Amino acid sequence: MQDEVKTEIRALAKKYREELNLRIDERITEMAKDDNSHFLIYRVLGIPMDEGVNIDVYQNKGRFLYKYAGSFLEAATIICFKKAFPDTQEKVMIENTIGVRPKRFEIDCLVNNKACEIKWRDATTDGDHITKEHTRIKVIKQAGYQPIRIMFYYPNRTQAINIQKTLETLYHGIGGEYYYGDSAWEYVKTQTAIDLEQILEELAIEVENGYIN
Repeated sequence: MQDEVKTEIRALAKKYREELNLRIDERITEMAKDDNSHFLIYRVLGIPMDEGVNIDVYQNKGRFLYKYAGSFLEAATIICFKKAFPDTQEKVMIENTIGVRPKRFEIDCLVNNKACEIKWRDATTDGDHITKEHTRIKVIKQAGYQPIRIMFYYPNRTQAINIQKTLETLYHGIGGEYYYGDSAWEYVKTQTAIDLEQILEELAIEVENGYIN
């Protein structure tokens, strides 16, 4: 089963890699026509023109990379759950029975009664995120599911870490489960008998050594 999943994730990675490169190339082409008059402020603050260009380019690259990295890892994780549990559902919408906004909440991956929220990382420092997430997991619990949070990479900044600690307390307080870092990889492995981290390590080496396009 491990090899079958690796083949699927290899194809998924190729798709995401090609799409990411296309979006980056398109954006860089667009940026060549941009009004760069704001570089005046960069220069006043000690940032030379050429460095300002690179900063803007990499800022845009970073935005696309973070988006695609998160979507890819979520999709790869769902492949593992679907292989182990064929009845697994993805992107399940449930009505907000507690508040009015949003009208519905999305469950990334529903494995039997486990409602999995899959994050590659969450570096938010917005306190409103706690309120929204608390409402979301209460709605999930009321719907008869167990909230599970799987976050593969923990944030580095103090405020973001504090928010994650609060979320962890909320999950445990409502009877849910919260996994991050090594425990997230281990949870997927334990639940599915698939070592997702090992698969991704092997694929990364393939890409780095030019074994695959």
